[in-house]
Amino acid sequence: MQLAITALGSHRPNFIAELLPAISDCKCSILEIRSTRLAQSTAVYLLVQGNWNQIAKLENTLELLRKRLNIKISSLRPEPKEKSSECLPYSLETISLDRDNVIEAISVFLLDRDIEIEDIIGSCYQAPYIQTAVFSTKFVLLIPPHIPLISLREEFLDFCDQSNIDAIIEPIKR
Repeated sequence: MQLAITALGSHRPNFIAELLPAISDCKCSILEIRSTRLAQSTAVYLLVQGNWNQIAKLENTLELLRKRLNIKISSLRPEPKEKSSECLPYSLETISLDRDNVIEAISVFLLDRDIEIEDIIGSCYQAPYIQTAVFSTKFVLLIPPHIPLISLREEFLDFCDQSNIDAIIEPIKR
């Protein structure tokens, strides 16, 4: 059984240091973890695994941690995901002037074509030399086999040209 956990709190050293031992104390194992600092906050995303009793114990422990550390914690028991082994994993990187709808426009383009978005990372920063706000994104995509890759690439690059987005889409090599 799995449990997806998100935790958000003020940035301080003991935030993760208390969360991770609680997981192992409940005899659960971490399958995935991501942590990032967002301004003066820390966000942690976890996928943990254990039997039903261990997961139930962890859910109770998370509630105690939430109160004690004054953080926000949400959890969800996800359904097992069916892996589509036929999909092709691709990475997509973009850079553009900072606009409110860049990620939304790219996501809509991809989802309208039944392309699954596995991961998105984005950030805004001041570009060197010009001191203008630039938005950079990195996506991990799963492209179904029925989508012609050459057509998709051409269509996406046309979309990027119209939206003034610079992009690179390429297969993920392992």
